[in-house]
Amino acid sequence: MAKIKVGKTVSSLGEYLREQRVAAELSLRQLAEQTGVSNPYLSQIERGLRRPSAEVLQQLAKALRISAEQLYVQAGILNPDDGQVRSVELAILGDPVLTERQKQSLLDVYQSFRAVAENALPIEVLDPTTVEPTIGADTTKLGD
Repeated sequence: MAKIKVGKTVSSLGEYLREQRVAAELSLRQLAEQTGVSNPYLSQIERGLRRPSAEVLQQLAKALRISAEQLYVQAGILNPDDGQVRSVELAILGDPVLTERQKQSLLDVYQSFRAVAENALPIEVLDPTTVEPTIGADTTKLGD
């Protein structure tokens, strides 16, 4: 029975991780020992069958001596184009107290708020010197 790959992003992440592991001259077994992640699980990640958590990505980045941020981008967790967004997302992902599910929930909420804000029409701010006063205005001339 053939297994279906999780997705293109995960597959390209697996390819990227494999390239980094080979460049670091590490076997899959050696990387597993250094990260504390099982050998079969790492193999599944490299083949695009599993999507690793942010915590596993951090462990892999440390063992491979590469940027965790780059792995997050490869995994589709971070958007590579927005530095301000990345810093917020990195803070969430780096929080040692939160669970993986809590981190993902926070990222989802944050990204949805940003999407709504980016799609909102700009609000026109009125110059207070051009607005006519309405409180206490002289209304005696309305009938003329």
